[in-house]
Amino acid sequence: MSTPTPALTRRQFGAALAAAPLLATTTTAAARQEDVAGLYGRAIVIDALANPGSMNVSWPPRGPLSQKQRDAIAASGITAINVTVSSDFEGSVRNIALWQGEADRYPELLSIVRRHADIAAAKKNKTLGLMLGFQNTDMIERDVTRLDLFHRLGIRIIQLTYNDRNLVGDGCLEPGNAGLSSFGREVVARMNSLGLAVDLSHCGTQTTADGIAASTKPPLITHSGCREVYRHPRSKEDRELKAMADKGGVIGIYFMPFIGPGPGAPTTDMLMRQIDHAIKICGVDHVGIGSDLSTTPIEETPEYLREHKSFVDARAKRGISAPDESRPLYIPELNHPRRLEGVVRGMRQRNYSTDVIEKVIGGNFHRVLKDIWTL
Repeated sequence: MSTPTPALTRRQFGAALAAAPLLATTTTAAARQEDVAGLYGRAIVIDALANPGSMNVSWPPRGPLSQKQRDAIAASGITAINVTVSSDFEGSVRNIALWQGEADRYPELLSIVRRHADIAAAKKNKTLGLMLGFQNTDMIERDVTRLDLFHRLGIRIIQLTYNDRNLVGDGCLEPGNAGLSSFGREVVARMNSLGLAVDLSHCGTQTTADGIAASTKPPLITHSGCREVYRHPRSKEDRELKAMADKGGVIGIYFMPFIGPGPGAPTTDMLMRQIDHAIKICGVDHVGIGSDLSTTPIEETPEYLREHKSFVDARAKRGISAPDESRPLYIPELNHPRRLEGVVRGMRQRNYSTDVIEKVIGGNFHRVLKDIWTL
């Protein structure tokens, strides 16, 4: 059968994908490569969790962008990324100021995304649009009005919890799995009214379910995976994925070692199996990419490896280290600035249509953010 069209419902598409393989194309390798590059160049490309500087492991040390990092940004072809700036209250403000300052310093390279139209402008101007986001809600403490303050400072995406428990709810490594607190429901309501995207990536199963149910706007899972493909606490069960899609949300599949078994690094094939399953369960309109990586390739220098071990050890002591974090935190075949072009190539090899590929590499997040943001 031919590639399913977007007119199919989410469940019809899932049934069709499961029933039969897609027909192979007859184009030459050179033509396919030209097609991949052209498609990638035309599309709005969104990485729903990334960083222009260091990511996860603090090597090279975090701070103003180096020439190497700026070169990688320019080469990436990415339109916009969700950049984590969360810390405590003061640290979050400092991180926001850092990226706003870098955008002022390199206006030909970076832009701050405050409105939905800023994403299209970033594509037109060939800048990397920075969507500033939090990966927890610790910085608001017990004051829900701080959401207003951070919204005015440019925050547009907020993850309700990290891996552990906070005042809003339980993270994916918290054994209590208690779900959203009363305060958490107040936070979600205020985020909805402000047009702040509700991100459930690191949330526990009950907090994820409660967040989806409580939100009146489409919920996001910016960087996670499918637990049915590889059992991992950082990934989501099919029922969570279906509930998210039914509310109009989008999941970004990450490039972490959480997508498949070790002991080595994750692979492109593992990533493609995750994407296949997410499309089967959620439908073509509800799947994207959230790599959880820097735009700059990782170099496993002695300094990086020392920092990686220190990173994992420190997280383990805090009780927030997920299984598999000691494995390489990237996909070697996609360890280059144009890693999302590698997603295009992988999906094309699996005979996905141009329309579906464009949705997954950015179109779906572009659409849903318009539904969420009020500006």
